[in-house]
Amino acid sequence: MFPESPASPVAAIEPPRDCPLCPRLVAFREGLRAEHPDWWNAPVHCFGDPNAWLAVVGLAPGMHGANRTGRPFTGDFAGVLLFETLLKFGLAEGEFEARADDSLRLRGAAIVNAVRCLPPQNKPTPQEIATCRPYYSLALDGLANARVLVALGQIAHQTVVRSAGGKLADYKFGHLAEHRLPDGRLLLDSYHCSRYNQNTNRLTAAMFEQVFERALALRP
Repeated sequence: MFPESPASPVAAIEPPRDCPLCPRLVAFREGLRAEHPDWWNAPVHCFGDPNAWLAVVGLAPGMHGANRTGRPFTGDFAGVLLFETLLKFGLAEGEFEARADDSLRLRGAAIVNAVRCLPPQNKPTPQEIATCRPYYSLALDGLANARVLVALGQIAHQTVVRSAGGKLADYKFGHLAEHRLPDGRLLLDSYHCSRYNQNTNRLTAAMFEQVFERALALRP
């Protein structure tokens, strides 16, 4: 029996549990359901404050993180830095225990992934990214107060820009880069808080904190 959907107050139209749109991801999902029947193994929903002014846009669920637990960035290495940072800046409360049923709650912030299903090797194809983009747009529609967006990595950045009606050539990705989007929102870029980026010092905790310091300074 798969676990209950982690409670999330974000009002958004979510992909169905058996979303059929990306055949490669469906096949991967079905294999993991057979191997790990107690995991979430389904599209991962948004998580956070329905009145959030800040939306954090991730890439996709990690195999041992959100694909296992059902909550974005919960249960994998990347989530530790993300939630520690959100807690430090008052954007979360409670205790992060890397479980979907812990006491962690977001305050003024929400998390949504560009791709909702786990891709093999954490690498969605361009078609899979494009296919899932409408669900990102619907999630953002449900976050009417989210005027500042933080994109974790280049794929998240591209999803944000394209969904807002921008051309990628006009919005160059870079850590701490700032962009005013066609829809009026502000976009801040960050390197993804992945294990690889942290282990290679491409992203340090101090660098990551700078992004959220700037986000708070831009809060409407």
